[in-house]
Amino acid sequence: MPSAPAARPRVLSGIQPTADSFHLGNYLGALRQWVALQEDFETYYFIANQHAITVEQDPKVLLERTLVSVAQLLAAGVDPVRSTIFVQSQVPAHNQLAWVMECLTGFGEARRMTQFKDKSAKGGEGAASVGLFTYPILQAADILLYRPQYVPVGEDQRQHLELTRDVANRFNHRYKKTFRAPEPYILESTAKIYDLQLPEKQMSKSIGGQGCVWVLDDPQVLTKKFRSAVTDSETEIRFDREAKPGVSNLLTIHSALSGEKVEALEATFEGRGYGDLKSEVAEVVLETLTPLRERTRELLGDRAELERILAGGAERAGAVAEATLRDVYDRVGFLPPAR
Repeated sequence: MPSAPAARPRVLSGIQPTADSFHLGNYLGALRQWVALQEDFETYYFIANQHAITVEQDPKVLLERTLVSVAQLLAAGVDPVRSTIFVQSQVPAHNQLAWVMECLTGFGEARRMTQFKDKSAKGGEGAASVGLFTYPILQAADILLYRPQYVPVGEDQRQHLELTRDVANRFNHRYKKTFRAPEPYILESTAKIYDLQLPEKQMSKSIGGQGCVWVLDDPQVLTKKFRSAVTDSETEIRFDREAKPGVSNLLTIHSALSGEKVEALEATFEGRGYGDLKSEVAEVVLETLTPLRERTRELLGDRAELERILAGGAERAGAVAEATLRDVYDRVGFLPPAR
């Protein structure tokens, strides 16, 4: 009698809906890799809209951005049959587990989180919300509810994953073995994508402007951004992050999307000008983003279908999350969650 297929390792990741579109760095660093992870893992992907309100948001804009984010995930190839796609606020167990984890986290431990220190430094700690202070603990609850084996992380999230592992182990020690300490999943090496106008800084929504390439940019806008990309006063097209950050960034983008090695691109563009490089990179980016943008708009034309997909995702995610919460409540000494 054939043995049952082995369960695939579970992976969980989330992304905030804090811009009108994901940018090219998000696409290459997260979305494209989320699609690939579906092949070998049981994948859970969520829109972290509760984390988004640690800073002030316009409610109508936040709702729209949430749906736009979901549409972009689907357009990029995240499959709602193979992956569980859901919105954080639609699974109440996230908040319920967060309170238990807050009671296991030291004040000093939370205060040491780098992102809180960085973000609160801008307006002063007194102006920062309690939500900004505690959101790494909600993030720990987001993860632990699903008991994943792996969590894809970038460098800026490693500290938060370590906190998650610490509180999981603390809970297991104080009560009973309940959680696995999730391991970081190191995504395939993806070159960092830098701002087209400030090529010494990573592309980000906080910088925005003409140097940020948005997935949903119109073709004319996108082409103009590449045409005006900062290069240097030389003429040679070669990869040199220190001496030629702008040219190097353009070569990196081309390579990441076309699959051609940077060395081969240097040979292709030998003796040619920066204008040729900018035009060809724009074409390569358009080839990737145009169908993604058109599919996103098509999906947004049927809000009822998007909401149906999210309802199904919330039901699947909720079943897993509530099973974990029941175990936690039993071990802490709470009555079981009311249905």
